Amino acid sequence: MHSIIWPAGYLPGTTDNFVSNEVISANANLDEVWRHLSTPSLWPSYYHNASQPFIYDAPEQAGVALTAGARFRFVTFGFDVEGEVTELTPPGDGQPGRIAWHGWVEGDEEQRLDVHHAWIVEALPHGRVRVLTQETQNGVPAQQLAAEQPNPMLNAHQAWLDGLVAAAGREAL
Repeated sequence: MHSIIWPAGYLPGTTDNFVSNEVISANANLDEVWRHLSTPSLWPSYYHNASQPFIYDAPEQAGVALTAGARFRFVTFGFDVEGEVTELTPPGDGQPGRIAWHGWVEGDEEQRLDVHHAWIVEALPHGRVRVLTQETQNGVPAQQLAAEQPNPMLNAHQAWLDGLVAAAGREAL
């Protein structure tokens, strides 16, 4: 199975917070998983912790998929997160889909948050789909999230995956 490609400064184990979540499902459609993941306007329909998604330079928001280098924003964990897509390859020809973004929350040293959030979507034998999401974070807010038990990022990302797979399964019917 494939793994995340980490940019400098975001290698797990060297950041203030890291979470990893994975789902393998025989009930999800690969193309629908990719569509739901790469289309921010769909996120709030299956993930309660994402709201107000907006892609800059997109005249229409509904149904617009992210592209390589796209700038966007959304609200999660009460943070207004700015993002820029740093990696985007749809799944196909036996290769996994990959999407990653650098996200940040502006502020002073106590408020600034920098993240690298990456996803892999891949077909597995026997009609299964694997979705892996991992995120590293730097900053005081990341340290605070990492100290909470259970880690709210871990639980929220699991909810994102579960909602994504459920939505992709419904769409494929």
